[in-house]
Amino acid sequence: MNETMICAVGNVATQPVFRETASGPVARFRLAVTSRYWNRDKAMWADGHTNFFTVWANRQLATNATASLSVGEPVIVQGRLKVRTETREGQQGRTSADLDAVAIGHDLARGTSAFRRAGRPDPQQASPDRPEPAWENRPGEGAKEPEAVEPAESVEAVEASEVADVAEAVAATTAAEPAATAQQSPEPAMVT
Repeated sequence: MNETMICAVGNVATQPVFRETASGPVARFRLAVTSRYWNRDKAMWADGHTNFFTVWANRQLATNATASLSVGEPVIVQGRLKVRTETREGQQGRTSADLDAVAIGHDLARGTSAFRRAGRPDPQQASPDRPEPAWENRPGEGAKEPEAVEPAESVEAVEASEVADVAEAVAATTAAEPAATAQQSPEPAMVT
């Protein structure tokens, strides 16, 4: 529960290595995070110290990271920080920082990226005859198909029939209004 979550912005330093394990796919790569600072003496930006992290990705994130990332690309990695110290025979203790990645993405401040959804396609969505959903409709309303215009009809004939339909609707509404207004009670006056 008490984990150190960090967000690291840097460049992919090594090509992701993909392995299929008993618990699922795993990928790892090195991330180089270099600080930048303003050098007043030279009046220009300069690179500071570079920190290297080993980024670990699991399951679908591992598969997608391996297919999407190349050396040198700018990325943003969010994950759990794990600092390990290893002692090998005849050597000093070696400390490394690992990131157990939760999310990995390209840094769009430094370039563009094109997203492609991965995974199994939904059989219903794969059907070519399925119409595009009508996004402008409210939930629960069905998509209305536009009326087809016969090629033999001219634009003037279609417009004339639409004008006639509107005129009929206005006449029906106008005839029904006096009866409806007689049955309604007057609205209460607003007090300010």
